[in-house]
Amino acid sequence: MAIHKWTIEDIPEQTGKLVVVTGANSGLGYQTAWALAGKGARVVLAVRDEEKGRAVAAAIQQAYPWAQLEVMALDLAELRSVRRFADRFRAHHDTLALLINNAGRMALRYRRTVDGFEMQFGTNHLGHFALTGLLLPAILAAPAARVVTVSSGAHTSGSIDFDNLDGSKGYRPWRAYAQSKLANLLFAYELQRRFAAAGATALSVGCHPGWAATNLQAAGPRMAGARLRVRLTTVANRALAQGAAMGALPILYAATAGRVNGCDYIGPTSWGGLRGYPGKMRSSPRSYDAALARRLWQVSEDLTGVRS
Repeated sequence: MAIHKWTIEDIPEQTGKLVVVTGANSGLGYQTAWALAGKGARVVLAVRDEEKGRAVAAAIQQAYPWAQLEVMALDLAELRSVRRFADRFRAHHDTLALLINNAGRMALRYRRTVDGFEMQFGTNHLGHFALTGLLLPAILAAPAARVVTVSSGAHTSGSIDFDNLDGSKGYRPWRAYAQSKLANLLFAYELQRRFAAAGATALSVGCHPGWAATNLQAAGPRMAGARLRVRLTTVANRALAQGAAMGALPILYAATAGRVNGCDYIGPTSWGGLRGYPGKMRSSPRSYDAALARRLWQVSEDLTGVRS
């Protein structure tokens, strides 16, 4: 019996659903926004660069003239920008059917956000934590809404160093990235526990794209001026990685497929989770640690000032 390979053709009709995709101007976010718009969703492209966002919107609209798209500025590395985005969104929309927490930074040299957070933890986790909290009333007002948070297979080597969240006591780019990706899943699963405790119909789901060829991998080496690492990353992506369209499938599955439950973790099902069509997986044992998740949630509230 052949195993069904889930593709964008399996996405159910999305007409009438309002969606926010962070980092929608390139890579996985671009592919995700493209697919959902093609299925009739009204998609808010939440991007740092509005000009690039408008170019993406134009490209999608050329393919799907009926597409309903809105470009809104969002810099997850600046809490003031996150609050501005949320205020603007809530001024025009009462409900939000789907929030896709996709944007991120990978293996950067040491940098801080405007608010003083280590850049990867501040962008990948704290920015999305604050955004979700500020949009929570709209999410809870939508029937059977979903929050999809994009993690990485790198989370399996991650740990949360509460004594060094800002990296000031020692910093390694990949260790910080793994920490931020573990934080993504701890947040996603704790959010689902809170939905369940409140009797909400919303679902919080985690996912990862496997090894997908995007500009994310080369961003850190390029910023550090490491030309050889940029070339090696480019060659490895061409030789081993799957394309961004395939990498987006776990996100789209988590966002739209039937039989998805809260706390599910969706990823590629071949090559040890690096490639292939999406399905349900298990994340690391540490990611399901409820006590660790509650502590991270409290710390995240204290750091961002967003409480929900």
